[in-house]
Amino acid sequence: MKRKKIVIYQTLPRLFGNDNNYCQNNGNIAENGCGKMGDFTAKALNEIKKLGATHVWYTGIIEHATQTCYRRYNIRPDHPAIVKGKAGSPYAIKDYYDIDPDIAGDIPGRMLEFENLVARTHSKGLKVIIDFVPNHVARQYNSDAKPEGVVDLGADDDSSYAFSPYNNFYYIPHTQLHGQFDMKGDATEPYYEFPAKATGNNRFDAYPTINDWYETIKLNYGIDYQNGGGASFDPIPSTWIKMLDILLFWADKKVDAFRCDMAEMVPVEFWSWAIPQVKAQYPDILFIAEVYNPHEYRNYIFRGHFDYLYDKVGLYDTLRNVTCDYESAAAISKCWQSLSGIEEKMLNFLENHDEQRIASDFFAGNPFKAVPALIVSALMNTTPMMIYFGQEFGEMGMDTEGFSGRDGRTTIFDYWSVSSIRRWRNGGKFNGELLSEQEKHLYSIYQKVLSLCNGQDAISQGSFFDLMYANLNGWRFNAHKQYAFLRKYQNELLLIVVNFDREAVDVAINIPQHAFDYLQLPEIEQFSAVDLLTDTLLQVSLLSSKPTEMKIEGYSGRVLKFKL
Repeated sequence: MKRKKIVIYQTLPRLFGNDNNYCQNNGNIAENGCGKMGDFTAKALNEIKKLGATHVWYTGIIEHATQTCYRRYNIRPDHPAIVKGKAGSPYAIKDYYDIDPDIAGDIPGRMLEFENLVARTHSKGLKVIIDFVPNHVARQYNSDAKPEGVVDLGADDDSSYAFSPYNNFYYIPHTQLHGQFDMKGDATEPYYEFPAKATGNNRFDAYPTINDWYETIKLNYGIDYQNGGGASFDPIPSTWIKMLDILLFWADKKVDAFRCDMAEMVPVEFWSWAIPQVKAQYPDILFIAEVYNPHEYRNYIFRGHFDYLYDKVGLYDTLRNVTCDYESAAAISKCWQSLSGIEEKMLNFLENHDEQRIASDFFAGNPFKAVPALIVSALMNTTPMMIYFGQEFGEMGMDTEGFSGRDGRTTIFDYWSVSSIRRWRNGGKFNGELLSEQEKHLYSIYQKVLSLCNGQDAISQGSFFDLMYANLNGWRFNAHKQYAFLRKYQNELLLIVVNFDREAVDVAINIPQHAFDYLQLPEIEQFSAVDLLTDTLLQVSLLSSKPTEMKIEGYSGRVLKFKL
């Protein structure tokens, strides 16, 4: 069976389908509106697939803390002081067994709506990713939808112990929570928690600040952090068993992958125990880890059994720096070299809900500046590539939405509407009428590049050969601004060259003898190659003794295909 390269389209249902053009700063759901799962119609999913996506990551599916009251649906309200924004963070899970009511058209039937969304997504040849948030939960976690026989997190805890392997939470015994933030919010009485529980970002005292994950509490996987980090894994901790049950619950809903939030804050021993058990029942399901410490990469791959890890501190940070003129393009080679053989286990991206938008004032200020980075990120290896909804149109993320503030990110905390997505959807028509010419042009570039991921076997399955070592001091090649590499599969060769400079350049690329030997390439004086980005023919040489010459526009690239 032909191997497919994973291309992930991350989107927030809360925002995707919201057509309100007049959202108010810090507005509630009645004022600002909210997208629904039903907005992912057959046509919407076809359009996402047309972009080149293979998977849709629906962010914010599981019920989380919110300032919107759903008491009439037997959902206990959350105290507003411990909810970030009017909508709340999708990463402050309130009920692991339920769907967030905000995104349901029929709130009592919200689980059926989700099941229909999964089936609809699958019917369009796309796969479904949802978040698994294992490290922390909302401060007022309470599952009203848990299956019969399931004991709620914390229900059997002995809160007189700061740490016990039998507890689901960590406690500050005999001490009330004294948060260093507004503990009242819009409520008549301040939030009360006694005894205080440890905060989600490993804060083991009763005084979390506004800069902490104050809206969450840390889950206990058997590590006594306050006393040297000793582990108690025998017998299996209660939290392990409960979290495995949650994974199996969602796997049974036919989701295809879990994006595991802050996976490295959960001991690798849990993953080593849980993932094989899930895969024993659902062998095709994937686990993607948000891990930021390169020293732990192999641990979470080989011991933890993760399929893919975020390549944030490596490729993302480097490409961002190169795009913003802070670093040389030659540094890209150091990224994959530092991985020493686990390159195929990394997930590439230039945007997600945590990062600033490329087009924002905080990043590049111009989405076209990152086109070379897009080409590199998507085409340099066989690993998954992810984009964030609106990235393909140059969404700026410069709104002042509410809790999120004007930070260059699209809010995950507020009820809001995303301008480029709203205009692209155009009430479900997806006809492009409301998009600017610049947005249409950028979209065409993204569609072309992302479609190559599975349209070319050399990208989805082929070998990779970095050409930079032969061009660091090349004639007519600036290694600070240009990057070049080869991809090959069977009798097809791709020569990929990008230009991070704003000015067009005439480049001469050295292809060393080692590349010809390693990839078994013929040497040809005059070769007709097609540029897959522009569908134009170029006459170039393919020789170890003579550079391959071509012109590349500013903030652009070439993907030359040779039929050998």
